[in-house]
Amino acid sequence: MLETSSNFNESQPHNGAVDAPGSGPVGEPDDTPRHRALASPSRVGILRLLRASEGGLTTRAVATATGLHLTTAREHLDRLVRTGLVERARQHTGRAGRPAWRYWATPAAGQPAQEPSNHLYQDMACALTSHLGRIVADPSTAGSSAGEAWGRRLAAEVPAAIGADPVAGLVTVLERLGFAPRIARNAAAGQRTGDPTTALHLHACPFLDIVAGGDPAVVCGMHLGVVRGALDALGADCLHPEVAPFSAPAACVIRLRAQDTPDGDIDR
Repeated sequence: MLETSSNFNESQPHNGAVDAPGSGPVGEPDDTPRHRALASPSRVGILRLLRASEGGLTTRAVATATGLHLTTAREHLDRLVRTGLVERARQHTGRAGRPAWRYWATPAAGQPAQEPSNHLYQDMACALTSHLGRIVADPSTAGSSAGEAWGRRLAAEVPAAIGADPVAGLVTVLERLGFAPRIARNAAAGQRTGDPTTALHLHACPFLDIVAGGDPAVVCGMHLGVVRGALDALGADCLHPEVAPFSAPAACVIRLRAQDTPDGDIDR
């Protein structure tokens, strides 16, 4: 059980305002309590130490880590608490005696308490793709248009030695995204670029949860757009990609068709 406290015996003005950088009068340097508190290298070091600690630290732990006297460390911690940079609480362990205060850093001004977790980004992507799928006439085309610029940007990061072979460059892009691509068995090494039998099997989908929770046409269309944009940036706009979701055992298939290529010439 935690007994929290942010009050001290020292009198201090309080009007509900939060000290923040840049709040001073125009033309005058900022001189807020927080800035004055951080003018001490020792307090800056303590704040960094607390930010690196997941569960907070006691005064004794801070003193040991910094080499400061116990009383000095406590004074610095009290100053940081008064300015709102640090919080403290007593953790009751059930043992006899008064438990020690434990201190931890409050979030930096203007920053979230913690980094957004992956599921929040996933939920946002699902919401966006679902909305796009409802408001456009052709969700697949809308997704493809969005993906093309992304594909060009990703292809620009492919090393020139690899990108000289557009299919190899495309494989590199898809690998970096986490699709685990494999060139189909009958696509011979010397026939990869522009060969009508070239096909890529994607054995993983890093966006499968978004496909399930959002609009599949938008998401798969975006994948197609990434491929188109990458091929265009790699100088292989003569290849016309098609995405066939789950058309191979445990894999989606990207077929790279040259112009006027019959369907039967593509490895499935």
